Amino acid sequence: MHNSLISRPPINENTKTNSIKIVLLCLAAILSGCSQSKTTLPLDKEQSQINNVKSGATVQTDLPPHFPIGNPVSKEVIAGWDIDVRPDGLGLPEGSGSVEDGEELYEEKCSMCHGSFGEGEDQWPKLAGGMGSLTAERPEKTVASFWPYASTLWDYINRTMPFPAPQSLTPNEVYAVTAYVLNLNEIVDDEFVLSKENFATIQMPNKNGFYVDDRPDTNNQRCMQNCKDPNRIKVILGPKYAIAQMTTKNTQGSAETAQDSENKLAIDTYESSCKVCHATGIGNAPKLANQEDWAKRLKQGKDAIYANTLNGLNEMPAKGGRSDLSEDRLKAVVDYMLSTL
Repeated sequence: MHNSLISRPPINENTKTNSIKIVLLCLAAILSGCSQSKTTLPLDKEQSQINNVKSGATVQTDLPPHFPIGNPVSKEVIAGWDIDVRPDGLGLPEGSGSVEDGEELYEEKCSMCHGSFGEGEDQWPKLAGGMGSLTAERPEKTVASFWPYASTLWDYINRTMPFPAPQSLTPNEVYAVTAYVLNLNEIVDDEFVLSKENFATIQMPNKNGFYVDDRPDTNNQRCMQNCKDPNRIKVILGPKYAIAQMTTKNTQGSAETAQDSENKLAIDTYESSCKVCHATGIGNAPKLANQEDWAKRLKQGKDAIYANTLNGLNEMPAKGGRSDLSEDRLKAVVDYMLSTL
């Protein structure tokens, strides 16, 4: 049995020494190649303070101007992303717009959500009013009462408005709508024309309402002993809970079926997410309860309407922009809209 085992010849000291020499020669060659690929300089004390490294350390000084990663970006591509505007107006494009022109644009593209006078429709944000309310229990954060710079207004309109078709406004139209919203807040007069040249002259009412928070940073320490009794800790519930409790009490114990609940959710979803387009026909959206608008779609069948809702169609994004909603909820919204025909 021992004769069947494969034995390995013993390694003598000369063989060991030769192997070690070969390995050391290879390492020396590798390190030599690396040292030739870069130039290093010792840092004196002053340099080490500037670069925040230890004095006497070596750093590579012949770094390439760029690394071969990705593709070059053209000026046109950068310009498409570089659309932010600073409070002093830096970044604004050439152009201008009057309060008068802005009123017409606002009525056409903004009033269905924000109201004709900036008062806000349903749960959409208010744009005007709220002066002096920031210290109240329910402050109204509007353009005049809260925003410190007009650039916030111009930039927001330019990047995200109107809701169904963001970045569809020309620079002149953005100037005009901005001028009109400022006029709604009595910041500029009716004859005002906003432009790149006079933009920095706009003084917002709450400009001095912001300051740098100089309070020190604090960290909660994990309690490991002598901790508070969790039974004595009071959990303060937010307004959503209070509203839900009030709604429950107002039903006066009336029984609500599962179907009633689903219908209510569908209507609520339509009001909060779909009404902005389907109530006014923005982007060729079929209007609620309008037989003529829905005629062609009804010929395609309900399954096709479901598919368009889930996958998007024309200017409507997939799921109407509400990726958080389930397919069943969106189909229920479609059913509700079709029930109005």
